[in-house]
Amino acid sequence: MAVIARMLVRRILILIPLLLGVIAFVFIVMRFSNNKPEYAYFQGANPTQDQIHQFQVENGLLDPMPVRYLRFVGDLLHGDMGTSVLTKAPVLDSVMTALPLTLQLTFLGLAIAVVLATVFGVVAAIFRDRWPDQLIRLVSLVGVAAPGFWLALLMIQWLAVDRGWFPTSGYINPADSIGGWLQSLTLPALSLSLPVAAQLTRTIRTSMVEELDKDYVRTAIGSGLPPIVVIGRNVLRNALINPLTVLGLRIGYLLGGAVVIETIYSLPGMGQLMINGVRDGDPAVVQGVVLTIAVGFVVVNLVVDILYLLVNPRLRSAG
Repeated sequence: MAVIARMLVRRILILIPLLLGVIAFVFIVMRFSNNKPEYAYFQGANPTQDQIHQFQVENGLLDPMPVRYLRFVGDLLHGDMGTSVLTKAPVLDSVMTALPLTLQLTFLGLAIAVVLATVFGVVAAIFRDRWPDQLIRLVSLVGVAAPGFWLALLMIQWLAVDRGWFPTSGYINPADSIGGWLQSLTLPALSLSLPVAAQLTRTIRTSMVEELDKDYVRTAIGSGLPPIVVIGRNVLRNALINPLTVLGLRIGYLLGGAVVIETIYSLPGMGQLMINGVRDGDPAVVQGVVLTIAVGFVVVNLVVDILYLLVNPRLRSAG
């Protein structure tokens, strides 16, 4: 446990400058954006140069960039992500309203991807080079190449419009109806998860094949243990160590992909919030959404690193 604790502290210490770097990157990119707060504030009006200058002075927009960055970081440490220049509402409130739906969609998609990838990856490895393996590899290759938005449009046409099994858009709160909530998120979650499941299937299949070729597997089966017991107890556990790192990167894809999928299905999540911010020229909202997603990606990868330490005895001993 002491080794794990030291490695955990080490990763958390690395996380601090990484988060500051992410914040700096988002801050700098947004400063060079064409969406200026003063333009959004006076949207639809014809302000004079004096009015624009007064707005810039009152909001510190003319301060040197290092000063503005330090003020921005200080505000973040106090839970202040800025204020929408259009609605005058705190950006943090808007983010906290939209974030739960995005997290629901992301983790539902993650659960679907993990289940599908584990089942098909294991089946492909067991039936290596036979027709089930070849079929799964072909389908997974198509899945890797298929973009999520294209799958979303196909599913809307086939399963929602033609057959009416699912709604084409909208969201139902789970507090109102669990069945309605699941029905409203099934197509978005499938659209989001299938490309991830396809890539993860290929990774698990490769890892399983390598593990099945090791001597301890042949020895265990030769000693009379049922193959299903050997695969379930030892092979699968050892084979899932490497795919775990791939899964961490794919969670970042799920978070980013949810932005596009939410827009297609008209879900009131982070994606819809960011698109509205871009359309309305509200840089504070866009900055808040991008920063939240970026920080979420960094934190998720820290969690995956910790899980990787816990399930990989070789890394623990090396630490």
